[in-house]
Amino acid sequence: MFLNRMKLTCIECKNDVDLSSYTDVKKEHVVECNHCGITLLVTSVSEAGLEVEIMDEGK
Repeated sequence: MFLNRMKLTCIECKNDVDLSSYTDVKKEHVVECNHCGITLLVTSVSEAGLEVEIMDEGK
């Protein structure tokens, strides 16, 4: 998809999330913030980036 340009800022800790280990991010995909450990559910994918909501508060 647009993965090489995708950006995601964690809505909890406000850091950039490393998406390099996710090869095919789609709506309903689960992504974990590599900084705070929170689990995020992808709600929308576009050229502008990913929109997510908190799925689990993390570690």
